[in-house]
Amino acid sequence: MRPFNLLRWFSIASLAALLPVAAVTGTVLSHFVTQQALQRDALLTAQFIYNCLGVEAAQIGAVSLVPFLDPRGDTWSAGLSPKVVAQARSEVYEHLETLPDVLLTSVYARDGKIVWSTNRDLIGTFTHENEELREAFASKMDVAKHHAGNMSERSEQRFVVEPREFFIENYVPLTDPKGEVVAVVEVYKEPRHLMDSIRAGQLLVWMTTLAGGVVIYLGLFSIVRRGSRVLQQQQKQLLEAQSQVFAGEMATALAHSLRNPLASVRSSAELAACTDDLPVRKNAQDIITQVDFLSQWVRELLLYSRPIMGETEPVDLCAILDTLLASFAPTFDRSGVRLHWERGEVCGTQVQGNTSLVRQALHSVISNAVEAMPRGGDLRIEMRKVKNPDGVDLVFSDSGVGMTEQQLETAFRPFHTTKSHGLGVGLPMLKRAMERFGGFVALSSEPNVGTQVRLHFKG
Repeated sequence: MRPFNLLRWFSIASLAALLPVAAVTGTVLSHFVTQQALQRDALLTAQFIYNCLGVEAAQIGAVSLVPFLDPRGDTWSAGLSPKVVAQARSEVYEHLETLPDVLLTSVYARDGKIVWSTNRDLIGTFTHENEELREAFASKMDVAKHHAGNMSERSEQRFVVEPREFFIENYVPLTDPKGEVVAVVEVYKEPRHLMDSIRAGQLLVWMTTLAGGVVIYLGLFSIVRRGSRVLQQQQKQLLEAQSQVFAGEMATALAHSLRNPLASVRSSAELAACTDDLPVRKNAQDIITQVDFLSQWVRELLLYSRPIMGETEPVDLCAILDTLLASFAPTFDRSGVRLHWERGEVCGTQVQGNTSLVRQALHSVISNAVEAMPRGGDLRIEMRKVKNPDGVDLVFSDSGVGMTEQQLETAFRPFHTTKSHGLGVGLPMLKRAMERFGGFVALSSEPNVGTQVRLHFKG
């Protein structure tokens, strides 16, 4: 059964969910921006017409000029001269002709008659099948419509100049002093600057929606990726824990089964080594050596199988290191290892750890370095403060045989060793010990050049 790939399935599912949400959001916002812009343009057009009517009415001393936009209106009942009203009406129509981006402007009377239009051929004609016009007369509200091309071929849609793309159709109802709609101004416009602004707004909406979707997707992706890594680490730790449980059970059984027989074998070999027979003495010594190897393996296995305990406490690295180096001095002399270590200002810095665990970790690193230089060499130890991550690095560099890339990949794998007398738990124990108090171990090596071990301790 293939393992469940959380990251891949989340990537597919989240993308499939975000795309329609982003598309719907972009469409709704784009439509909202367009409608608001068109409504604003309609209100500005209506305000312009109202202002023109108000100014001309004030000039002739009339309460309102709206009832007299239809030449059939009775001007004498309002105490106004037909000539004066006609002049004011003409001024209003001249202002309507100056509206920007206009394709056609018409003024409708209550009975549907076109009493004035920028297309003179329409003046005096009637229309009875214009639903928007009836709505304007009935609702007393501006009715703003925008059409792509000539969506409805109506008789009054006879433009002097045909629109290039699409036009906007605005209806402006005009009321008399009693509040009744007695005339409606129909304006067809092709506001190119407005449409450019609408397109820019739509583009901004879609870009913002896309950017927001990308940010959300990347944010969720990073969280899930981190969760996937944590899950993989926990699975790895679970496997290691299971391996340790198995090793513990096996180590306990081995310890009980082998300790007494090994002790008896070693005692017998020691007695045999006391003889004057050289071949027997040599064989007895070989037996003692191999028994010691077996005993060491059992101890290492027991040590690895035990859970790493101990509370975190401030630790003086230099003090522990000096003690260990002093104990290794005879080994260095026998192996021809030259030590390069100078105490510096960093030695006054304490790190987070556990004294016994740190001693065990440093002992393992130094032992491995000595074993990697069977013909002698240089062991350099350097301690320095670091900021990313914050803490202290203790670096061991040897000039030994080094390791291949394959050996580096398996260096921290339990029970994997290239030594003839090793069990393969030294580096895994070192890694566990460092992680126990919040540090880590980094390993780099090159064949026939040497190995560098970096131990990072939290400050």
